[in-house]
Amino acid sequence: MGKWLKRIELEGDLVRLIPLQLDHKEQLIAAADDGELWNLWFTSVPSKDSIDEYIESALNSFHYDNGLPFAVVDKQSNKIIGTTRFLNVTSMHRRVEIGATWYAKSFQKTGVNTECKYLLLKYAFEELKCIAVEFRTHWHNHASRNAIARLGAKQDGILRNHQIGLDGTLRDTVVFSIVRDEWDVIKKSLLFKMKR
Repeated sequence: MGKWLKRIELEGDLVRLIPLQLDHKEQLIAAADDGELWNLWFTSVPSKDSIDEYIESALNSFHYDNGLPFAVVDKQSNKIIGTTRFLNVTSMHRRVEIGATWYAKSFQKTGVNTECKYLLLKYAFEELKCIAVEFRTHWHNHASRNAIARLGAKQDGILRNHQIGLDGTLRDTVVFSIVRDEWDVIKKSLLFKMKR
């Protein structure tokens, strides 16, 4: 059986999602500088010291068919403003997680996240024929939890002491999902939100 995931581009009115590449490094560092996002202890936004490992890990996930990383390009400026990806992919069960998402601070709360999630969900349900799409976030990342809930995802549960952070703190992970039967209504809701 061949690879399930293919290098693709997805395009909306505000952004283009393009396959992540090594030469995106400088623009990603500039995007993370906008708000010094690596200082948010409950996220994993790369700094200039960790960007090489971050990109290498993302590209390896694609090589092993368990991830598909994207750079998020603002169409107006044609600059990379963040990143997102499919990860923890299990093709046998037609499930993906959407995560490792972050945007430069000046593009947060602008409609970019809603459009990115719409493009990824549409591809997951309509092209990959997924039966479920999952989202995970840190218990303390309230902005992310609220954004996921606004998409229409339902909270499945909390994985207690799920991960050990680089600083040794224990992470409780909140798990959300959207299942195939919910996609038509959620698609309608997202299209309505994007038009407003």
